[in-house]
Amino acid sequence: MLRVDTSSAVPPFEQLRVQLLEQIASGDLAPGTQLPTVRRLAADLGLAPNTVARTYRELEQAGLVQTARRRGTIVAAPLGQTRIDAHHAAEAFVRHMRALGLDTTDMVQLVRQAATS
Repeated sequence: MLRVDTSSAVPPFEQLRVQLLEQIASGDLAPGTQLPTVRRLAADLGLAPNTVARTYRELEQAGLVQTARRRGTIVAAPLGQTRIDAHHAAEAFVRHMRALGLDTTDMVQLVRQAATS
């Protein structure tokens, strides 16, 4: 069951993304499982469709779901543990950098510098 706390400081799309990520990682959402449509999930949770669409886009960019025009959004084949660990590390990095007040451009620049040094 997915839940969003609208009084939380954590944005709704992030709450939803983390819950879906955890369900995928735990196997509760198996590969091939079809996720609700953006409109249906948004209505069920009382969210704007763009909020759910952003969540699905971010999960797709992370390789966790796939969206096909006629099939909708489905859980992708499992990632290797290394990829999952790397994804978690990247999320932690972004959270830390945002807490320091850096924007995406600054973060990318820092990563590029670290990768070439």
